[in-house]
Amino acid sequence: MNLDHLAHGPFNLDREAIAWVVAQFAALDGNARLRQLFNLRIAGERQEDIARLKAFRPGGITRHMGSDAARERALVAELNATAPVPLLVSADLEGSRMSLPFGLEWPNPLALAAIDDVAITAEVSRLMALEAQAAGINWSFTPLLDINAAFRSPIVATRGFGSDVDVIERHALTQMRVFQSHGIASAVKHWPGEGFDDRDQHLVTTVNPLSMEEWEASFGRLYRAAIAGGVLSVMTGHIALPAWVRSINPDAGVDAFRPGTINRLINEDLLRKHLGFNGLIVSDATPMAGLGAFSKRALHLPEVVSAGCDVILFSDDPERDFAYLEAARADGRLTEARVEEAVIRQLALKATLGLHRPAKPIPQIATPEMRAYAETVARRAPTLVKDTQDLLPLDPQKHRRVLVISGGIVFPFMPQPLPFQLPQMLQDKGFEVTMHAPDTEVSADDFDLVLYLFGEETLLTRGRIFLDWLRLTGNFGKSMQRYWHEIPTLMVSFGYPYMLYDAPRVPTYINAYATTETMQRAVVECLLGNQTWNRHSPVDPFCGLEDARY
Repeated sequence: MNLDHLAHGPFNLDREAIAWVVAQFAALDGNARLRQLFNLRIAGERQEDIARLKAFRPGGITRHMGSDAARERALVAELNATAPVPLLVSADLEGSRMSLPFGLEWPNPLALAAIDDVAITAEVSRLMALEAQAAGINWSFTPLLDINAAFRSPIVATRGFGSDVDVIERHALTQMRVFQSHGIASAVKHWPGEGFDDRDQHLVTTVNPLSMEEWEASFGRLYRAAIAGGVLSVMTGHIALPAWVRSINPDAGVDAFRPGTINRLINEDLLRKHLGFNGLIVSDATPMAGLGAFSKRALHLPEVVSAGCDVILFSDDPERDFAYLEAARADGRLTEARVEEAVIRQLALKATLGLHRPAKPIPQIATPEMRAYAETVARRAPTLVKDTQDLLPLDPQKHRRVLVISGGIVFPFMPQPLPFQLPQMLQDKGFEVTMHAPDTEVSADDFDLVLYLFGEETLLTRGRIFLDWLRLTGNFGKSMQRYWHEIPTLMVSFGYPYMLYDAPRVPTYINAYATTETMQRAVVECLLGNQTWNRHSPVDPFCGLEDARY
């Protein structure tokens, strides 16, 4: 077995680590190697779920964390005690509502891009890494290298670092380096590049429409920089790159639109051979419709591995999926050589992270100093896009009676929207706040300010994010009413930064990027003039509309 490539980047293993990889691989029989290819989700602490996971013996898990870091760490230790190889424990360290529940509310990538201070991105990433370490996490499916070119894209906006390649490169690579220097492997995503298709790959196979010349100048540049910077893993998405496939096979037909997850030309030829990536490739979540819409699972699950992925992400039925791999191995669709290569790369990542060595001391988290820093950083993010009516700052005497119109905070894992805390925060500052209802009569005699609050971040399985006036007002007639000619009006988006597309003439508009209470407090301080507004937008909030600027 020639493992010389493990001594080179990004793994850079020494002889001791390579010997550990060899020994661990030799100890795994054929079926155990197939099981190592899986990364399985686990949420909660039901004993039957834990027992099933122990029995399956995957190579890694993605844990939906609870509120107690010590308990999470203990659960990881319990699982590792019966695992044939120490587990890769993964999460999406994205900040905002994806912040770890036992930690602090950190800005999401778009907020960091709005602040545009690499030192802040580095420090936030360091503190996020400490929180992850405290819970036993050692792998993050971040940062995104996606480019938010199509403003309607519901899957990129607040999860990515904006639309400027220079900004994305600065901040994404900073986060990647800091994570990895603190023992958290990064998986940059979504290969081969998302953001020029305004659909969601959770629901449909998306298409990167760029020519290869355009791709090289954008995504090629970003991934080359990440590889040169030592990124340990890449997540391949359910994204087609027809220009690359047709450059090799002009008559590819529908295979030009084969998602990257099961496209060997994209993973092996483009990523490994053309860009020279020697690290681990992980698939995006395999239950997503961007993969399932292309072919049946019995066929495409083995293709995930044969097409170059070293880890299969998630399974709704692991034993069934294991049987699919067994069948493919038996009939030759999945070769032993490809399984061996995938398991070796996974073991190499574990060795790079030092999982074969004694655990490091547990870092202290959620300290008063960290809490104060999170609040300070959040105040740097809210962006005043326009104020054509010279409304700001707000005054509890002049703008005392406030009408709040809001659909709440939309979060895909919750059946109903969550309420904003900002109305109560305003009341605590001396304002009288009324929450809008479908039967509310809106008049300048009753209100001094109309405040629209939107809480829709870039979330999964949304399809589209837009200002739904009918849902917002709950009334057909009122959905067509605009109050800003009679009453001072303010619109704040805590998330999706493109609400001006559906309200281009609103006179005062703010982007705050994240729905957390920390960010809501930051906006209140800015509204009252206690904090200077950020005026830097990481995307075009006017959506290319000239009239939205006025």
